[in-house]
Amino acid sequence: MITWMQRHKKYLIITIWISTIAFVGAGFVGWGQYNYGDKAGGVAKVGSIEITMGDLQKTYSRLYSQYAQIFQGNFDEEKAKQFGLKKQALTQLAQQALILNLAKEYDLEVNDKELLAEIKQQEYFFKDGIFNKDIYKTTLSRNRLTMKEYENDVRKELLIKKILKLFPTTTNDNELSIITTLMGIADKINYKVLDSSSIKIDVNDENLKAFWEQKQQNFKTEITYDIAYIKNKTLSHQYKDEEISDYYNENKTHFKDGDGKILSLQDAKKDVIAELNAKSSKKSALKTYIAYKKDKLGKDIQVETITISSVENPFTEEVLEKITSLSVISPYLKPMLIDGSYYTFKLLKINPSKVKTFEEAKDEIKPLFVKEMTKEKLITLAKESVTNFVGTNTDFITNKDALKLKNMSVYDANEFLLKLFTSKKKTGYVELKDGKIVLYNILEQKLLDSSDKDLNNINDNISKLKSAIFNDGLIKNLQQKYKTEIFIEGL
Repeated sequence: MITWMQRHKKYLIITIWISTIAFVGAGFVGWGQYNYGDKAGGVAKVGSIEITMGDLQKTYSRLYSQYAQIFQGNFDEEKAKQFGLKKQALTQLAQQALILNLAKEYDLEVNDKELLAEIKQQEYFFKDGIFNKDIYKTTLSRNRLTMKEYENDVRKELLIKKILKLFPTTTNDNELSIITTLMGIADKINYKVLDSSSIKIDVNDENLKAFWEQKQQNFKTEITYDIAYIKNKTLSHQYKDEEISDYYNENKTHFKDGDGKILSLQDAKKDVIAELNAKSSKKSALKTYIAYKKDKLGKDIQVETITISSVENPFTEEVLEKITSLSVISPYLKPMLIDGSYYTFKLLKINPSKVKTFEEAKDEIKPLFVKEMTKEKLITLAKESVTNFVGTNTDFITNKDALKLKNMSVYDANEFLLKLFTSKKKTGYVELKDGKIVLYNILEQKLLDSSDKDLNNINDNISKLKSAIFNDGLIKNLQQKYKTEIFIEGL
């Protein structure tokens, strides 16, 4: 197991809860519909730290991209569901929030110098071997991140690392001796892979309805918002040369060329006028906003109504996030700039989620029903077959010989071997994450020559393993200390 961890350390981000937050290379992947509970302002709250919908989407996107790398692009939404990626993302965020609560309690923080040093060593912002600010901005923009969002994420990561470094782990001679012996074991086995191709599921309405009745609380409509909005006119005025010159002189630093040099008034004139118009448009929108709050809108102002949600949202994610923070008591949202126009919003009504009827939930229920029933029948088949199956024999293999196993992918083989070499049973079966089951029977076992072992790697990985065990214990302790509330359902 430890050797596999060392050889596949780039994959540990999937299994170890503290992942690299600053993952910007692979683009953004979101998901469709999901359901909220009673609170819509955030998806969860841990101690004093709130986890937002945006946090969850970003973490899901990063996990999805990392799994896609592991599967070499052969990864899609269906596999993401099989691996419970949404739940993994929320769990990861909740665990990070527990550590951040601890840091907050002890007034620990990351200063600007530490932040800058971390960002400047991240190679995806390099040009000619050094950090480049323009590439930094472009890369973040391409990944739908603002500098503020990204730097906040990096601060969180550094703060979590700072906390964990307070608890160093070292390896003693006894531990090294025990693990070295375990790592030197080789098994000769007989094995067989069971998959869903041998299973048939009767998918009829009667079975589906019985399944839905047991799990109907997991199938809810999403929360929606009835809102009113005003699209304010974008103003375009004629300005005197003196006005243009005065504004330019007061705001020269706004107008620079590609090399960062301040443009002359003549070269910047169009941009100056554009800023003056934007300023006038915003001022006009603010006046409309105030009139709207006082119920004194002019008759020429057109108010539109619409119902929005995370799935049906003609505006932006930021708008939806701000709408979720409104209430009927405080329903107005200050003008927001969207595609060059200022919009003013008013919350009219929050439509809470409710349990879907069987017919409404049927399409969602079917794949889950098939998955659960297939798993149940595969386990039954495994139990019936494990003592008398006829499989494939291997030579002596260790936990790093995934390529020697046929009839399964390298990823599945690694997962199987990891569990095989930590099992105490001579004969048994292993359930894989993708739903397959591997039957096995250990035919022979032997110890390898110690000269074949990399003691340095083992020593390093024992420390990593101890650190992971410690982190798990720390999380369990903090879960008792800080209350965790989950507001999102159906993951």
